[in-house]
Amino acid sequence: MEWLEGTVNQVVGIGLAGGQGMRARPLTLEAFGYLRSKATISFAGRALVEWQVAGFRDQGIDTFYVVANGRENRYQVKDVLGHGEDLRVRVRYSRPRMDQHNTGSGEATISAIAHWDLDGLALVFPTDSLFEFDLAELVRHHRAGGAVVTVATVERSVAEVAGKYGTLVTDQDGWIREFVEKPPLEKVRRLARGADRVPINAGLYLVDCARLRQLAATPQLAALAGRQLDWGQNLLPWLVAAGHPVRQVPIGKAGDLGNPRDYLVTLADVLGGGYPHLLKQMDPPYAGNIWIHESSLRQRDPLTGMTLSAKLTAGLVRIGPNVHIGRDVEIGPGVVVSDASIGDGVDLHPHCRVRRAACLDGAVIGWGAQVTDTHVGVMARVESAPAAVTVLNGYSAIGNEATVRAGCRLAGTVVYPRLTVPAATVTPVGTTFVVATDFIGEASA
Repeated sequence: MEWLEGTVNQVVGIGLAGGQGMRARPLTLEAFGYLRSKATISFAGRALVEWQVAGFRDQGIDTFYVVANGRENRYQVKDVLGHGEDLRVRVRYSRPRMDQHNTGSGEATISAIAHWDLDGLALVFPTDSLFEFDLAELVRHHRAGGAVVTVATVERSVAEVAGKYGTLVTDQDGWIREFVEKPPLEKVRRLARGADRVPINAGLYLVDCARLRQLAATPQLAALAGRQLDWGQNLLPWLVAAGHPVRQVPIGKAGDLGNPRDYLVTLADVLGGGYPHLLKQMDPPYAGNIWIHESSLRQRDPLTGMTLSAKLTAGLVRIGPNVHIGRDVEIGPGVVVSDASIGDGVDLHPHCRVRRAACLDGAVIGWGAQVTDTHVGVMARVESAPAAVTVLNGYSAIGNEATVRAGCRLAGTVVYPRLTVPAATVTPVGTTFVVATDFIGEASA
């Protein structure tokens, strides 16, 4: 056990922060044309990358290298993490000049390993996902097998994988023999061999840095890095095809936050206790996995003049299960909240219902509004009234400082920051409003 603990302490973290978060918009937009790094989107009151670093720290990693691509990713992450002092870790950042040679996540990782002269084990992780796993167990499997790379995998149903995820073929000892990119349903069924679920690459890798650096110097891999070298599409398939040892180890969970639906599904899972390592970072909850900041318990609403604590005791408000409420939140009578994260300074007006949702700092949810499976951005307003109740559902996403007027019914709809949705607008699933002119001709109730 002492040997294993020493091994874990020798692991460094390499966080990959790249891309422009196209699938996650408007979560990755501060305002129109102003990007928010996926690594720094707010999740249950903290930036996503802060959750990650704190969780990995608790498993023994105290040194991190952030490999960023682009100004937003590099400096927004730095605004959150600094150099790691507040999280009791050490954080360093890739140099901007490295961006011009970045041909993908694999090349960026190899360049970072060489730049910082790393020769031990590194845990390479994407900064837009959450993981539930045991690092010591991952290291044990990696050391025992002598792999160059150990790929963390999670299982998905055959129907989920078909056409959406890549899967992999392994032998009975867990060595990867083939990667299959987004196979059709019939092929997934053949690969599953009668099982209901198949493994997919979780995007989390334990890497032998010294051996990967040696391979990077070979003409074949160097040429590939000069053209395109992503982890999943290029580097891992090349390693396997060239006969280098790559193994897979199943982990508990991987939560992708790459789009509003996945964000909300992962949020509900985390608040429901599905990621125990993350919950260790939070204060002990009330019964039913409920976290309410004390300032919100003391907050009075203007209609009754009662504190939230008094309204809860009187049964005038229902909160839970699985709810995180930040500071100075004002909650009126008749409000129902479940499976949701409520940011600082949010106003929940009387009789609104918020389920499986996220309401970021300063958001306003109007009288009687029904907000389900929806992400509401910073200082966004969802207006609603007794004669014109607003209904949001179907994994909708309302951008920062956007306004939804009373009586709207938005299903699976994306509204970009600072736009105003006219009163009584009704949308079909998949509608996206990018600029104000998009509202012309929209159906009304």
